[in-house]
Amino acid sequence: MQEIRINAVSVSERFMKYVKIDTQSDASSPTTPSTAKQKNLGKILVEELLEIGINDAHLDEHGYVYATISATTDKKVPVICFCSHMDTSPDSSGENVKPIVHRNYQGEDLVLPDDNNIVLRLSEHRDLKNQIGNDIITASGLTLLGADNKAGVAEIMEAATYLMQNPQIKHGTIKILFTPDEEIGRGVDKANLKKLGAEFAYTIDGETLGSIEDETFSADGAKLVINGVSAHPGFAKGKMESAIKILADVISALPKDRLSAESTSQKEGFIHPVGMSGTAEQAEASFILRDFDNDLLKAHGETLESLVKEVMKVYPKSSYTLTIKEQYRNMKEVLDKYPQIMANGIEALKRAGLNPITRSIRGGTDGSRLSFMGLPCPNIFTGGHAFHGKQEWVAIQDMVKSVETIVHLAQVWEERA
Repeated sequence: MQEIRINAVSVSERFMKYVKIDTQSDASSPTTPSTAKQKNLGKILVEELLEIGINDAHLDEHGYVYATISATTDKKVPVICFCSHMDTSPDSSGENVKPIVHRNYQGEDLVLPDDNNIVLRLSEHRDLKNQIGNDIITASGLTLLGADNKAGVAEIMEAATYLMQNPQIKHGTIKILFTPDEEIGRGVDKANLKKLGAEFAYTIDGETLGSIEDETFSADGAKLVINGVSAHPGFAKGKMESAIKILADVISALPKDRLSAESTSQKEGFIHPVGMSGTAEQAEASFILRDFDNDLLKAHGETLESLVKEVMKVYPKSSYTLTIKEQYRNMKEVLDKYPQIMANGIEALKRAGLNPITRSIRGGTDGSRLSFMGLPCPNIFTGGHAFHGKQEWVAIQDMVKSVETIVHLAQVWEERA
């Protein structure tokens, strides 16, 4: 087995370059990409791919980056794709990110300089205990870092560069896909899988070193609209049924010790309100419903409706509509049909010197929908942690191991073809 030597300085500098480019997506926008600024990173990635000799690299009108690394073997190898998303979460600012490297971490509190109230403590970030002696990258305290998922983007780019510079490494045709708008659930809405031409894929969008994930939540979105009865507040007695108050009663009726995001873990699902607005006449709320089991997910929707019906009994003049729509499904349903995908991923992790950790994601990735669109796609670690907030961090050494894993994956698929 050929030794792989990844340049830690190169991958870290690449990553810190990318996080300085604001690519925050916007769920309220109807366009694809939802924000034009996401294309700014896409253009840079295409330039870099062209510079290393990947001649078909391009950015399409929807903000997707496509590229092909040609095969270096005569064997017939399945075409695999490595995929990451370019956008960052709307939950915290991604503008003017200032990445900071904390060298040779020794377990101390990491106080972020632009806001001393933002502190990374070993007691609160359990994965930090595995980072003693490593180099930790954070933001400065005013923004998220963007490791979700610019760590994955940087790792794929570094692996692509390594493969192009080392043509003696045997591999089949490799596709690269960078997507917009994953953080708002629209990451593959406009992906052209026919043009991509891959048979199997891996999102590089996970967390802990050595993890590979073949299972996600199944997800539905729900919208509840309450139609109340409005009246002048000075003369409302016996007339008004405020939609705002009715909606508040529904939210208050949700279980607090179960079926909530705050009270569940591991394989437990939940009903979670994510937005509210309205007036006395009409108010609405949006919810996300999550579970690993599709039957339980359906039951959560029924639970929500039964709570609404119970609340509405007190308000006979008012009405409601509840609309539940599918968002994505547990990718394990698909991946279990293609055991070689996980088997090859686990072998690549072992070759990178890692102890493979097979996990479930309490969330989703582009891979969830790609799997059901005909491109089976588990998820591999990036090394990033504490996503979507100002305490987000990643270790340079973990990023290097992710790059090694990608390169080994290309080799494993060729060897086992």
